[in-house]
Amino acid sequence: MAEVTAPPPGPAPAPVPDPPWALLAELTHACPLRCAYCSNPVKLVGRSGELTGDEWADVLAQAADLGVVQTHLSGGEPLLRRDLTRIVAAADGAGIHTQLVTSGVGLHADRLAELVAAGLRSVQLSVQHTDPARALEIAGARAFDAKRRAAELVRAAGLPLGLNAVLHRANLDALDDLVELGLAWGADRVELANTQFYGWALRNRAALLPDPGQVARARAAVERWRRRLAGRMELVWVLPDYVDAVAKPCMGGWGAVSLTVAPDGSALPCPAAADLLGPAAPNVRDHRLAWIWRESEAFNRYRGEAWMPEPCRSCELRAVDFGGCRCQAHALTGDAARTDPVCRRSPDHGTVRALVDAARGPAPGAAYAYREGGS
Repeated sequence: MAEVTAPPPGPAPAPVPDPPWALLAELTHACPLRCAYCSNPVKLVGRSGELTGDEWADVLAQAADLGVVQTHLSGGEPLLRRDLTRIVAAADGAGIHTQLVTSGVGLHADRLAELVAAGLRSVQLSVQHTDPARALEIAGARAFDAKRRAAELVRAAGLPLGLNAVLHRANLDALDDLVELGLAWGADRVELANTQFYGWALRNRAALLPDPGQVARARAAVERWRRRLAGRMELVWVLPDYVDAVAKPCMGGWGAVSLTVAPDGSALPCPAAADLLGPAAPNVRDHRLAWIWRESEAFNRYRGEAWMPEPCRSCELRAVDFGGCRCQAHALTGDAARTDPVCRRSPDHGTVRALVDAARGPAPGAAYAYREGGS
């Protein structure tokens, strides 16, 4: 009798999602800075389209019921919301840990005291460069002194302080100085985030994409600093996936551990999904957050493995990188279901490799298209 062999197992169906633990609350797209690396969508939400304070309070209560324990209050610049204190209080009242993600512009002692009294627990402050003139060039606005004052206020208030530096061709060679700045400003954590090319950053990719040699030097510097600062300050290195040719485990998987609510109430499985989902994005004005997380087609679309094409479907890393970034696949190929082109195994990887090769050597002459709109 011929031996009967079982067919290979098929792709796993979309799993029943665990509760999310984090919410990125994008309170506004308005911002005093015009950063060329901004990953907000090119078509920004205007102030008239934003959720009201009452709507945000309801979203935060729903998020807590769903299982969210931490929220990043972000934008744009959340300090431009006059009702920010109320939103912080709503999150704190729901039992959600709050972190303010800010440029620091507009933060003063009285405002910070109000936010702390309402339940603000930590602050993440963006920095563009340690040289004020270079920071102005990158951000398209003069803000370095405001950032230094904001850091002083946060430390004086006794709050944990994190610095976020988005890295690219114009500041990767200043990595040592950025870490020194974090030490001087009393940061507990410095996030060194290589640019993710979505929104305005994608539009400016030719000017931002670094020479691979810059990335190698910066990576070595990070390792030196980690050894030197062990136990003193946390250093986070967000992978430069274009250069590394390795798909990042985007957001821990599509709709797996966190969700984003955009200024107009669009609910997204990751912060960059607005362009991918477009009008198909569910909105908290129309649906409960629990239904969006568990039942919506948008959140279930790329969960599990059934959606995966080859080579992802048979790749041993599919449960590690989750097929890479869906938003990046959409941005680079127009098809969100394709293998992330940054992955060296992707049939579209040649597109990314050509971009990286073109970035070798002297900086191109491309000027920044500064972020605009959303006011």
